[in-house]
Amino acid sequence: MRATSRVILVGLGLLVAGTAVFMMTRGDDDPLDGSSWVLTDWSEDGIDPAEFAITAEFADGRLAGSSGVNRYTGGYTATSAGEFSVSEVASTMMAGPEPAMAAEAAYLELLASARGFRIEGDRLALLDAEDQEMLTFATGPDATAT
Repeated sequence: MRATSRVILVGLGLLVAGTAVFMMTRGDDDPLDGSSWVLTDWSEDGIDPAEFAITAEFADGRLAGSSGVNRYTGGYTATSAGEFSVSEVASTMMAGPEPAMAAEAAYLELLASARGFRIEGDRLALLDAEDQEMLTFATGPDATAT
């Protein structure tokens, strides 16, 4: 076998091995991947989240949705052990009514501080560092009704 052929085979072997590791760490351990949710409750006092269309959609390590007035997106990590974190959240910058802007700010702050999650049937809860529910979402046909 020529030296060039060996280099190509070794390179292909490394590429395949690297792809296998990437595939195992990306999405295989993510129970939220491919799911969509609507916010139904939260730990914030004085604001009813049901008055605003706040959503969360999880796909391929990205989180996106409506935060009440604006659209947001960011990276997230979720493991089968219930660990959760959000990174690099970006949002459109439209203005809206003060109550909706306050709800949006509260939601994005709670979302950024989430450290865990729990799924029970058609219900998703994002948890703080002490495993207390901060954001509660629902899924299913009734969850997306407007």
